[in-house]
Amino acid sequence: MSLRIEQTRDIATCQRLRAEVFTGEQGVSEADEVDGRDGDALHLLLWEGDCAQGTARMLILDDTAKIGRVCILAEARGRGLGAALMRAALTLARNQPGVTRARLGAQLSALTFYEALGFTAEGPVYDDAGIDHRDMVRDL
Repeated sequence: MSLRIEQTRDIATCQRLRAEVFTGEQGVSEADEVDGRDGDALHLLLWEGDCAQGTARMLILDDTAKIGRVCILAEARGRGLGAALMRAALTLARNQPGVTRARLGAQLSALTFYEALGFTAEGPVYDDAGIDHRDMVRDL
């Protein structure tokens, strides 16, 4: 099946995927998930054939691309789609004028996933929507 990752303005599909993963699976409240920043962000959708399987968004803050809301549907995990989505996000970040680094808040269970993509954890563990997270950064 063909895989494609594209920048999108289809925020409704991105939000549907995020609701399934974050709200449905992980118990994140809708109030925490829908933060009003989607209109300010760049969005990516990962498609396998004609099915949207994952999404990520990026906020540009000065020289930093803040990558967030990264998710892959449960039935599509374990096949490298998350890494492919993150590589596309890093490419998009590199293409933004003046952006020299990427930052994200990683769930503790995903630290090794992001470390394999070149991110380094920094700072203390903190609670975000009832889930332990840690900030991670990498140069572009």
